[in-house]
Amino acid sequence: MAMQAPPALCCDAVRKAFGSRVALDGVSLSVRRGEFVALLGPNGAGKTTLFQILSGLFVADTGQVTVMGSDMRRDPVRALARLGIVFQQPAIDLDLPVLANLRFHADLHGLPRGVAALRIARLLDDFGLAARARAPVRELSGGNRRKVELARALLHEPAMLLLDEPTVGLDPASRAQLVADARRLTARAQAGVLWATHLVQEVEHADRVIVLDRGMVRFDGTPAALRGAAACDTLEGAFLAMTPRAPVTDPAARRVPA
Repeated sequence: MAMQAPPALCCDAVRKAFGSRVALDGVSLSVRRGEFVALLGPNGAGKTTLFQILSGLFVADTGQVTVMGSDMRRDPVRALARLGIVFQQPAIDLDLPVLANLRFHADLHGLPRGVAALRIARLLDDFGLAARARAPVRELSGGNRRKVELARALLHEPAMLLLDEPTVGLDPASRAQLVADARRLTARAQAGVLWATHLVQEVEHADRVIVLDRGMVRFDGTPAALRGAAACDTLEGAFLAMTPRAPVTDPAARRVPA
């Protein structure tokens, strides 16, 4: 009997505190290869802390993270080699040309020059960036800069792609295009995707939605199941029902400065 492949990403009972503040409280989730999962949560829900742990920047106080079966704590080099990451803040050299940024990333992952050249050419074509390959990244629009970051994350053909609010600062058209590009290209590569966002419109076509709030997973299922669980017709209504906020009671807090 064939052995079942491990999940692209598995996060088991992860907890992280900063002093007395608990940022993550027993978070468990998994993503299979080829699956597009949206991590939906309001600001301050713990999404960025979770991504910092998943990407090896922070170490969880307790719990386990594995990437294709490799433990992030015991074998971080092997685990990180299977990840592609797009951080919330830009992580490319704005003064280098697009091509140089991608070649540098290929060198970091030890890709042979010929293999790297073929993959770079294909990704530039996929993202409509071939004509801007020799332009400094600084000269690109915000949407195209994010495309360069996504191309870089896909270059070494990772099993798992982490995207931490990658559409922050983009206009609606650029946002929609980046989501579509990510879905199309990761499906082709059969990579798992965890896409963190607080924008409900980005998760409508996800395979699954995980709602994170106050450091805990509140829901894990399909968008349709989320609407059903919250007894709401819209995803936005369901999300608000899953992540209630206490009303403002301090009159001073309601005042709007002149």
